Formats: sequence, structure tokens, C-alpha cells
Amino acid sequence: MWEFAAGNTFGASAFTSYGAFWISLGAFIWVHYLGWFAMAQEIDMFLYFFVWGCFSALLWGITFRISKALVVVFGSLVLLFLLLAIGEYSVAVHKMAGYLGIFCGGSAIYTGYATLLNETWKGKFLPLAPYTPPESDYEAKQ
Repeated sequence: MWEFAAGNTFGASAFTSYGAFWISLGAFIWVHYLGWFAMAQEIDMFLYFFVWGCFSALLWGITFRISKALVVVFGSLVLLFLLLAIGEYSVAVHKMAGYLGIFCGGSAIYTGYATLLNETWKGKFLPLAPYTPPESDYEAKQ
């Protein structure tokens, strides 16, 4: 929630949303374990991962205005959610999702660490390839 205070709406939205993802995933697994809504269990995890993939795709589009490092993180996250959805019906695809999850997590750790290091030491020690928008008529009029 500190991201809101810092004026980083994207960061606050992403952290809050994916925090809710983990809480809801835990609830989802618990409901499955208890056998509630057994009739819906055929497709519910597919839809759950698919919807999160769609939401991640919306955030991914925004990352093109922030940095290439975030484009990689969120692009791999979109693919990860879609592979997890398809993986509900294919063991091989589910295994591929696991490998992609390792890549996605690693790229997120790199991006987070690079941001922390660069901001703390006020330099560019690890590249993030920030987006530099071209000058436009809109900006010139501001």
C-alpha cells in the first residue's frame, strides 16, 4: 500500500491485485480440498487462471510505458497464466508452465532488485531499460 503513498499507481495496483490472487488461490484450493462445489471443479481452475491471464495482459500493456524489464516480467506472467489454464487439461503443458514460472519469478526478482539497487544508490548499476517516450505534440502543449 506504500506504493499509493509514493504516487506509483501501477505498483500499488499490481501488488494489491497479486496479493489478492494468492489469498484467493489459497481459498480456491481449500474449497477444492473440502469438496465444495464439486460440479464446478471440472472447469473452475481453467477459468480462474484464464481470467488472471487476461488481467495480467491488461497490466502488461501498461508496462510498455515503464520499462522493458517489466515488459518481460508481465509478458512471461501472461503466458504463465495461460499455460496454467491450458495445463489443467494437459500434464505436459502444466510442466512447461512450471519452467516458465521459474523464469517469470527470476525476472521479477531481478527487476525488483535492480530497481531497489538503482534507486538506493542513485545510479544505474543494473539495467532496467526504462521507457523513454518520444517528444510529442501533446507534451509540447503542456
